[in-house]
Amino acid sequence: MDWSRGRILGHGSSATVSLASSCRSDLVFAVKSSELSRSLFLQREQSILSTVSSPYIVAYKGCDVTRENNKLFYNLFMEYMPFGNILQAVQRHGGHLDLGFVGCYTWQILQGLEYLHSNGLVHCDIKSTNVLIGEDGAKISDFGCAKRVDDTAAPTSGTPMFMAPEVARGEEQGCAGDIWALGCTVMEMASGISPWPNAAEPYSVLHRIACSGERPEIPGLLPEEAKDFLDKCLKRNPKERWTATQLLNHPFVTEFNSKSAVNEIQKLNSSSPTCVLEQGFWNSMEESETHGILIRTKFENTAADRIKRLAEFSGEPRWTRDDNWITIRGTDEASASISDDGLEESVTSNVRSRISGCFSRNY
Repeated sequence: MDWSRGRILGHGSSATVSLASSCRSDLVFAVKSSELSRSLFLQREQSILSTVSSPYIVAYKGCDVTRENNKLFYNLFMEYMPFGNILQAVQRHGGHLDLGFVGCYTWQILQGLEYLHSNGLVHCDIKSTNVLIGEDGAKISDFGCAKRVDDTAAPTSGTPMFMAPEVARGEEQGCAGDIWALGCTVMEMASGISPWPNAAEPYSVLHRIACSGERPEIPGLLPEEAKDFLDKCLKRNPKERWTATQLLNHPFVTEFNSKSAVNEIQKLNSSSPTCVLEQGFWNSMEESETHGILIRTKFENTAADRIKRLAEFSGEPRWTRDDNWITIRGTDEASASISDDGLEESVTSNVRSRISGCFSRNY
């Protein structure tokens, strides 16, 4: 494809997102680029995204390698979503979305998840900032953590605040983990409240999720149907959680699967104050790219070095509601270690290995 790179929309830990346009048509799209030598995660995302096709998943547009400033870059082309992510929509509309929009967005996310799960894929990082909004509503994005269900060698990945208990313990990461994360996302849409609002830092939230027996507190002001929907998503036992197919038939979302509901979403988006060229909403792309870092036990930086830099950071993060949260990926092969003072001995070794892995924050 002959294309031209436009303005930079955002930066991630290993990739830059830019606006792009075709040289032979009026097509506008997004391009996520990384130096070829550092493009492992971007190529991994491409390998998944190129195999899926759903109106509820951000569309894959292609990829190529270019030489710019005497460097080779790997480029991933994606559908351009002009209205930002769900978390930004929540912030634009008074701290929570009207329940009708919550139901419609949830139905659309479930459609995307049902498609992925029925095709043997797990997203592994469903959250408000990884669901983008276009003219027709919500679409799942950022497949940097995605894997095939039967890929037992894939590392555990995701964002601690949205991890299911079995994922935090390092036992399994399957379709049920996406459903737990969906429940957390619906809570944010409906109430503006994070799933674990009182957890001070990632050590405590991982321990709390993995070992405490607790689950996110369902907001009491929600109607009973919404509470019941969340209850079905947030069962600590993954075998008790409803599947995406079952949830699509739940009364909370069945009334929002009509064309009229989509039309209402289009009206909301058409009146949005967010300009399609505004950089702000692309922070979701750069943040989620940061969420795709594997433990680097074979690289130059140790876990202690990364934690030290994290503690010494005095700048202002570009986050809004993800304050104090960092995303991890861990492997059972991780050899880096840190002190686990303050964690109870009941925390499993797998949890410790994930805590002691590569911590990454998007500055």
